[in-house]
Amino acid sequence: MRRVDPRPGTDWTRLREGVTPVDRHSPAPSVAAVSDCASAASTSAGLKGKLARNERFLAISGHSMWMIEIANILRARLGAAASKVPSVEVPSETVKALASTNPSLKLVAPMLDVMMDATGEKAQRLLGWKPRPVEESVVATAESLMRLGVVRAGP
Repeated sequence: MRRVDPRPGTDWTRLREGVTPVDRHSPAPSVAAVSDCASAASTSAGLKGKLARNERFLAISGHSMWMIEIANILRARLGAAASKVPSVEVPSETVKALASTNPSLKLVAPMLDVMMDATGEKAQRLLGWKPRPVEESVVATAESLMRLGVVRAGP
């Protein structure tokens, strides 16, 4: 799964600033707040015995999502601050056709319509880890990026 890059001109900022229309079947990265990841790591490290030894845990809040789902959450929860988040859904076929001339779409095209689902269920079950709901993680990420000046809020 590709890494989300919060710098200007990349995933989160392009979505937030309305630069790129959203394709309904463009996979979004799995979501978890950094504080939730740290909580899972410290819980795992603190366990004694064989429970967490040589185990791998995904610190993911909920299931993977489509980019349109993230866009909908941002518009619903951030109001005017998310006024530029795209609401137009572009068909996958159109994105694939445009990919031949648009380098940023060329990266996305092979992943369209492919749900790369993963969950943190194992960490929740074995570690008793409790991440915040995915919607809260999405909003917290957007608010952090706005607070840090990586993206601009509002119209």
